[in-house]
Amino acid sequence: MQLILVDSPIDVNGIPASEVRPYHVLITGFGPFSRYAVNPSWLAVKPLHNTVLTIDSPDEPVIVDDQNPTAEENSFTQDTRDIYLSTLQVPVTYEGVLAIVPGLHARPPVLPPSADPDLPDTILPVDGFDLIFHVGVAGRGPLRMERVGHKFGYNMKDATGSHAPVVRVTREENSNSNRGQSEPSEMERMERARLSEYLIEPPVDGTEPPKRGFGKGYESFPEEIFTEIDVEKLVHHLKKSSIEQIYSSLDAGHYLCDFIYYCSLAESKRASGKADKSATKVIFLHCPPVDQPLSTEEVTEAIKKSVIWLCGTAAKSAIPST
Repeated sequence: MQLILVDSPIDVNGIPASEVRPYHVLITGFGPFSRYAVNPSWLAVKPLHNTVLTIDSPDEPVIVDDQNPTAEENSFTQDTRDIYLSTLQVPVTYEGVLAIVPGLHARPPVLPPSADPDLPDTILPVDGFDLIFHVGVAGRGPLRMERVGHKFGYNMKDATGSHAPVVRVTREENSNSNRGQSEPSEMERMERARLSEYLIEPPVDGTEPPKRGFGKGYESFPEEIFTEIDVEKLVHHLKKSSIEQIYSSLDAGHYLCDFIYYCSLAESKRASGKADKSATKVIFLHCPPVDQPLSTEEVTEAIKKSVIWLCGTAAKSAIPST
């Protein structure tokens, strides 16, 4: 698979380019691990590679500064806008995430060679992705739209049996992470039970295991980073759009899903701090194993509806006030 750099607008799969700059969205799924020869997240993500979605006319008028929209503003929002989707499979390893994610936020993006030989060429926007949508598998149950990524607490081995990096932390960070480590959250306990073959690092001589997570290069970032996306509104929209089995979450589980989410949120903030670079929005969705209870097709549909709503919301917020 080749990577193709393009300036917008372009043609994708024979679809004529629009005069309006399209949105560019990267959707990631994970590679094989544990009992999954093909990760359920990748099964849901792969069909979206190099496809085009369209933002339709809004269901309700856009309100600007608490006033009724003008005719001109309403006319602006009636224009359709294309969304170009690219996908990427990420290995279930801490090293892989740290090596890959910073490049996703570069201008232009830098992607590794595809792990899936069936994928056609990836189209990369010179000015970067507008949205990066990460997807990973959790246990049986509804979809979970995650709100926050965590810096520390990665004590389970990855798919290759490797640990997350050991980090030096401040006394305050050490105290906080000790509390989180001694009393794992419900989601973390579920992850530990589900992934029991990926053993948790045992204490040495009765002492606490070393702190693991994000160290060098991430010192300036906080212990938790929240997405700038209004997850509650997104979940509400999905429920109204017949995606009923979904809820928002504050705990991504302190495994590779949480790890890639924090890394991507941090890299988005890092990139937006540079001149002339707007922040790439980042979101993470946990899906269940196939048919537990949602099918792959249902998860793919939830991703599509999420992307359309997120890009449509971005389009509305970009409307200039008069």
